[in-house]
Amino acid sequence: MDVIDLKAPAYYNNRELSFLAFNQRVLDLAQDASVPLLERLQFLAISCSNLDEFFEIRVAGLKERLERGILSPGPDGATINEQLVAINERAHVLIADQYRVLNEQLIPLLDQSGIHLLQPHTITAKEAKALERYFEREVEPVISPLGLDPARPFPRIQNKSLNFIVKLQGTDAFGRDTQLAILQVPRSLPRVVDVPVPAGTRPGERNLVYLSTIVERFVGRLFDGMTVDGCWQFRVTRNSDLFVDEEEVDDLRRAVEGELAERRYGDEVRLETAHDCPADLRQFLLNHFQLTTADLYQVPGPVNLNRLAAVYDLVDRPDLKYPTFTPSIPNRITVGTDLFAVIREKDLLLHHPFQSFAPIIDFVRQAARDPNVLAIKQTLYRSGSDSAIVDALVEAARKGKDVTVIIELMARFDEEANIGLASRLQEAGAHVMYGVVGYKTHAKMIMVVRREDGKLRRYCHVGTGNYHARTARGYTDYGFFTCDTAIGEDLHYLCLQLTSLTRTPKLRKLLQSPFTLHQSLMERIERETEHAKAGKPARIIAKMNALVEPQIIHALYQASQAGVTIDLIVRSICALTPGVTGVSDNIRVRSVVGRFLEHSRVYYFLNNGQHDLWCSSADWMERNFFRRVEVAFPIERNRLKTRIIGDLEAWLADNMNAWELGADGQYQRLTPGTEKPFSAQQALIDKYSNW
Repeated sequence: MDVIDLKAPAYYNNRELSFLAFNQRVLDLAQDASVPLLERLQFLAISCSNLDEFFEIRVAGLKERLERGILSPGPDGATINEQLVAINERAHVLIADQYRVLNEQLIPLLDQSGIHLLQPHTITAKEAKALERYFEREVEPVISPLGLDPARPFPRIQNKSLNFIVKLQGTDAFGRDTQLAILQVPRSLPRVVDVPVPAGTRPGERNLVYLSTIVERFVGRLFDGMTVDGCWQFRVTRNSDLFVDEEEVDDLRRAVEGELAERRYGDEVRLETAHDCPADLRQFLLNHFQLTTADLYQVPGPVNLNRLAAVYDLVDRPDLKYPTFTPSIPNRITVGTDLFAVIREKDLLLHHPFQSFAPIIDFVRQAARDPNVLAIKQTLYRSGSDSAIVDALVEAARKGKDVTVIIELMARFDEEANIGLASRLQEAGAHVMYGVVGYKTHAKMIMVVRREDGKLRRYCHVGTGNYHARTARGYTDYGFFTCDTAIGEDLHYLCLQLTSLTRTPKLRKLLQSPFTLHQSLMERIERETEHAKAGKPARIIAKMNALVEPQIIHALYQASQAGVTIDLIVRSICALTPGVTGVSDNIRVRSVVGRFLEHSRVYYFLNNGQHDLWCSSADWMERNFFRRVEVAFPIERNRLKTRIIGDLEAWLADNMNAWELGADGQYQRLTPGTEKPFSAQQALIDKYSNW
């Protein structure tokens, strides 16, 4: 029998194309008639936002590697050039799909529902008058047309900003023959404008219009004495990944602040223009930005579809949105409950957003106000600029408690907010650290040190998601409270490691990247493999955002060959190929994409009936295993294990918002068929409503 090379490129999916496939699944929800209409518009906007970040980070990174001559292919064997060609082809199809969904499906359906996205050819004389007044009052005073000539070169264009290139005839006030001008629209102006509806229209009727439509209609007012031959919108996407050589800077915070100022003007990676922009002007823009026609995307609509998310907030139509629900609070917690007493009684597990994030905020608030609390130590990756948790930490510091906060300054696109939070905390007297040079602190943990009966006890919270109240309403995550002595001691050593860089003793219960997590997972996969070889039942269920790390994939292939049943719930990128004969016959991969962003990371190993179960902040990616500080924590109590395993089985039973990955690398959406329709997220709302 021939030995199969499990490292062969044919068994690995390209991570970039896998991400684009995920974004297609998001866009599919914008076309799903069972999804409320305004939610469909939200999914369209999310697909655009996802794609923006993909170009800003992933495509920009590939181009940068190409320029530097770093040409080594990934596990799938694709070269940088091959990847860029494939991305270009797939992204053009995806963007065409986005505008087709908007123009052919969503706009007509919105119109039928009384929400009118006014198009240039549908604007009435009365509406035009209202738009003209808006242009005079709100737009004209803040927009500055810039004529192009030798004395006025092409202006710097900010990343993802709305701009127009205007073709002119005639001479300006100084007699100069100006043929082209650039309009840069300030970010302060809303991209979707509410237009008053006529009296007597039905309740809920709304008229909305793109800002770009208003500018194009009245642009001539900005060029008095000249003739406007045309006005076309364009947008440039730039490399937005910050590069800070952390080993070469004396002050990481100042270095990050300096990089933030330049992020808006990174290298260009994509140009979007109106679909009818003339060929000569398209080429003029491409030449200026040093891009090729492969980097050009001509779109029949606004160049920034993610701004359509504003419609959701502008329109108060509950009938066109998901039904509201109130996240539950465990029965053990009531108004005024002493959370320390609750945690002392037994461990507490929360599942967001089905269960409220409020107990976590209350935990820090109670710690801040409790005279017996001596210290609070916490990591912050993303928390939001108006965080109630940060407010509580500030209060604790002002009350004289020892507050230590490890803030990750390099949390992508949250750097500026985190710098602001760091300043607030430092001004209040908290100790603020920025983690470890070269390793992002992605772990989610809080430790409260409290004096009880003359002794110190540690109360801990560890989780799979960020300490961010807003995202906790839309992301699925687990949060775990405990006063387990061993876990408290482990967190104590981890905090010391992050603040003083001291070597930690071997952790008793927690697993940590970049030291023990990867190896421990490899050992657990191998253990299931050995159980299967011995004829024992063997099973792995793992839920995460992304799976790309080659050693883990190789180990999973070996486990499958041995007969281990493996179910992987991978929301976005998956480099593993399931269902390949002789390689991954026993592996199933599914992606659940629905109302909430699936964000929790859970690793389950049958372990000969002992049920080895872990939750973590880490995806199965090289960066999470080797270039980040991550934590995985065990779920040891049987009742909590049963809960989480039940949740996993719900995700595996979903036949409404689940896609299954095939051996051909393509995803197929599952349908109920003859089975009863089952949505895992709705089932979890129901499950936890009275928990």
